[in-house]
Amino acid sequence: MPESGQSEQGRTTHPGPASTPPASAAVPAPRDAATVAAGAAVTGSVTGSVAGSAAAGVAAARRAGLLVTLVLGGLTALPPLSMDMYLPALPAVTDSLHAPAATVQLTLTACLAGMALGQLVVGPMSDKWGRRRPLLVGMLVYVVATAMCAFAPTVELLIGFRLLQGLAGAAGIVIARAVVRDLYDGVEMARFFSTLMLISGVAPVIAPLIGGQVLRVTDWRGIFVVLTVVGVLLTLVVVKWLDETLPVQKRHSGGVGQALRTMRGLLADRVFTGYMLSGGLAFAALFAYISASPFVVQEIYGASPQTFSLLFGLNSIGLIAVGQINGRLLVGRVSLDKALGFGLAVITLAATALLLLTSGVFGEVGLFPVAAGLFVLMSAMGLAMPNTNALALLRTPHAAGSASALIGTASFLVGAVASPLVGIAGEATAVPMAVVQVVCGVGSLLCFLLLCRPWRGKAGVV
Repeated sequence: MPESGQSEQGRTTHPGPASTPPASAAVPAPRDAATVAAGAAVTGSVTGSVAGSAAAGVAAARRAGLLVTLVLGGLTALPPLSMDMYLPALPAVTDSLHAPAATVQLTLTACLAGMALGQLVVGPMSDKWGRRRPLLVGMLVYVVATAMCAFAPTVELLIGFRLLQGLAGAAGIVIARAVVRDLYDGVEMARFFSTLMLISGVAPVIAPLIGGQVLRVTDWRGIFVVLTVVGVLLTLVVVKWLDETLPVQKRHSGGVGQALRTMRGLLADRVFTGYMLSGGLAFAALFAYISASPFVVQEIYGASPQTFSLLFGLNSIGLIAVGQINGRLLVGRVSLDKALGFGLAVITLAATALLLLTSGVFGEVGLFPVAAGLFVLMSAMGLAMPNTNALALLRTPHAAGSASALIGTASFLVGAVASPLVGIAGEATAVPMAVVQVVCGVGSLLCFLLLCRPWRGKAGVV
């Protein structure tokens, strides 16, 4: 497969104000519309009006850069809102539907599985039909499925509706990444992913708080009513302000067979697969933290729910802050590979320190050293997550939707496997959490070094 990363970077610098945003700008400038329009000039089968329409869409996105950032941030924040707003309501659902807690937990698993598998479907669809149509269909189905969740009479139907909700909600995740790839190249794409993290990173923090407040005035069904309203509003925003970003001449023809061949070609690219696995394993370490931290902080170290909420919020702030440092200070000054390698190394070292602390190597330790280790690990995610996305997508200008689908599915599937492992030894020890994080950290670092081989200066080095 061609080393497309370097050639893509060659287009990241354009003269004039469109390509050099002021230091205070929160959103990097997209690629020049001429880049998109130029493809039509060499494609005889595409009319001038089609090319002009595609270029106009990208130009509109450039003019409304901040607005597009907010729209894409909303799309990426919707899945964590769908998952985490519902968490405080689990006991109420158990009582209301007269179902065992283990069965009610399947409503979370179904939504997560839907988000993972839905990306594999929507990603290739967006490469064939453009970004807007699959996204709008996905949003409409999400609204309907969420409304049906609010009226589910049995836990079995609720599980089915949550699966459908996850499948449809996956459209926002996968297409948001693909749109970023359509609009940006090189360091600008990495900056944009860091900016998105500022929005999407807040969602897991505030979602349980919103869910808890909703439960003060209504029952668990009201949470799905709120999510339905959010879905309707976001759909209207997409209709009005998110233009098509994939020109017709760059879309794929063919059906399922072509989509599978495209994904097989992407997976055959050693460097792309390396970035995909590095990001997925780092994400799994994050999932392990989310799954285990309530028990570790509250049950093992005796912290109050308020202290846990404070620590959870501080860790999320650390992740967001480092993401912004990455986008505003490091990108363009330090190669993306160096920033990513440093982030993965810090994750691995922090996980190793947590393992030593929780396994009793240093004797009995209190909450503070463990909380400090978790803070460092979470903050380093701000270097790993945006840079793995950017470096992987740099190699795939020809199939951004399919590549985004593989990246997202790998992250969710690996995370879903890692999450239950943190409780394998019960709730009395934090060692399984640390072991999972060490394995994920070492694995992500090995995938980066052995598959991406950044010292060779291949694709993705900016």
